Amino acid sequence: MAQLSQQIDGVRSIELDNTFYVEDGVWIESLTISADNQFDIERVLAEISGVSLFYMSKIPTGSAEADIQRVTILANESYPFILGLILRQEAIPNRIVLQNDTVEVVITTRDWDQFRAVADEVQKTLGEFELRSVTQNEEPGEPLDSGRLTEVLVSKLTDEQLEILEIAYNEGYFDVPRKISETELAKELDIAQSTVNERLRTAERALLGLIYGAKED
Repeated sequence: MAQLSQQIDGVRSIELDNTFYVEDGVWIESLTISADNQFDIERVLAEISGVSLFYMSKIPTGSAEADIQRVTILANESYPFILGLILRQEAIPNRIVLQNDTVEVVITTRDWDQFRAVADEVQKTLGEFELRSVTQNEEPGEPLDSGRLTEVLVSKLTDEQLEILEIAYNEGYFDVPRKISETELAKELDIAQSTVNERLRTAERALLGLIYGAKED
C-alpha cells in the first residue's frame, strides 16, 4: 500500500478490501484506490517488485480527473505485514486504509487483554502505534470489504449526483463549519442555486435510501 501511494500522483486513499494468504509470503489482495488524477494501474504495478495485476475495474465518479479503481493483485508482502500481525493475535480486521501517509486500522477483539496483545505486537514490530478510540459492541463487525460499499453507492447515483457530491465534498460544503456556500457552488458549476440545492437533496436522499431502504411517498 505504501509503495502504491508513492507511485500514484494525488492518491487520496488505498483501502484493503479483502485478502487471502497463498504461501511463502504471497497474498491475493483486493484494493480500492482513490486518486485526484487518472492513473494507469498496470504501469504503476510494473514499478513495484513482487506485485502482479490479476484484475481491475473502474468505479464511476462525477469528475473526469478523479479516478477510483478496484484492483485484485498478487503481492509478496515482506514481514511485518500489518494484516498478518492482526490475524496472529486472532483479532478481526474490520478496516485497513492508507491515507495522508498514515495506515488506519479498525479491529474487533474479544476483550481488552486481546486488544493489548495486538497493540503490543504492532508497537514492538512496527515501532509506532496510536490509539484513536475504543468502543464496546455486541456485534463484531464484518471483516474488511468496506470498499465494496463505495462501488455499490456510486453505481446507484447519476453522474450529476456524483458530480455535485464530489465537488461539494472537495470544496468543504460538508465541513463544520462550511467552507463554501450553495451560492458559491452554483457559481463554480455555472448553474442556478436552486439546481444545486435540488441535486444535493436528491443525492443525499438516494444515499439515505440505500442505507434505510426505499421510503414510501
